[in-house]
Amino acid sequence: MGIVNFLIFLLTLFISNVVHARPVSYPGGHTFMSKSNASYDSLYYHYSPTFKYSVGIESVIDKRINKKYAYARSTRLINRMNTKSSQRNFYAQGGISSNGFGHYFYGIHGDWETRRLFSGFGIKKTVVDDSQNDFERFVLLGIAPYLGGYGDLHSWLMVKSMRNSAMDNWKSYPVLRFFKGSFLVEAGYGQNTKWDAHLMYRF
Repeated sequence: MGIVNFLIFLLTLFISNVVHARPVSYPGGHTFMSKSNASYDSLYYHYSPTFKYSVGIESVIDKRINKKYAYARSTRLINRMNTKSSQRNFYAQGGISSNGFGHYFYGIHGDWETRRLFSGFGIKKTVVDDSQNDFERFVLLGIAPYLGGYGDLHSWLMVKSMRNSAMDNWKSYPVLRFFKGSFLVEAGYGQNTKWDAHLMYRF
């Protein structure tokens, strides 16, 4: 590992106590994710050759169409701005399904946060075939009830509002996020959306 990559690695370790759950890791970093919500369950692994993009594979159980498939997918960091107390990120993502080139997704998402406050959004279009598509978007706002130090357990109290093509309007529900070191756990629940859970391990 060269000195530049080593410095980026150290910076990433420090930032991981301020910003987390990133879809792109430090150069050479690996990430496992698991997600479950009313629409799908998925297992996702990605590798980041540089801090600007990641490539990976995602296994999906799609509850909406009762099918299983996999995505070859990638995420690209479009823009990042750091200040002494905050960081802002914008990403583009896309993937092609194992069912063929006619089944794919693309989208953008971003976030801004300090050690105390968090805001994020996402927009994703999934094309299954000519007759069945999904347009999903969300907004996520959060506050840290306390400021932990390096290596501590960090907590976020959050509210998520989301809507997809199966919903008549936006649905909002509370979310709890906890992370310590390389582990992150996030869970939310709404009467209409049911459970929305996310696990992540980075190494």
